[in-house]
Amino acid sequence: MNNGKNEQEIKELLKEAIPPVRDNDLRRDLWPQMHRKLEERPAPEFTVPWFDWALAAILGAVLVFYPGSIPALLYHL
Repeated sequence: MNNGKNEQEIKELLKEAIPPVRDNDLRRDLWPQMHRKLEERPAPEFTVPWFDWALAAILGAVLVFYPGSIPALLYHL
């Protein structure tokens, strides 16, 4: 069997296995409903997790107690 014949057989098998879609048009516009849902939801507040504050405190303590680490930190940025 050559490649072309294989492709033709696969196409035929797929056409038999998957029925064609009859009604593919939308019955209504979905954007107004989506827009309404977005407007109903309150805007998320900007919050910083406690773990980020802990990392910032550790970094600050390291910079205060070990000022020699500042060049190393700047090098990695």
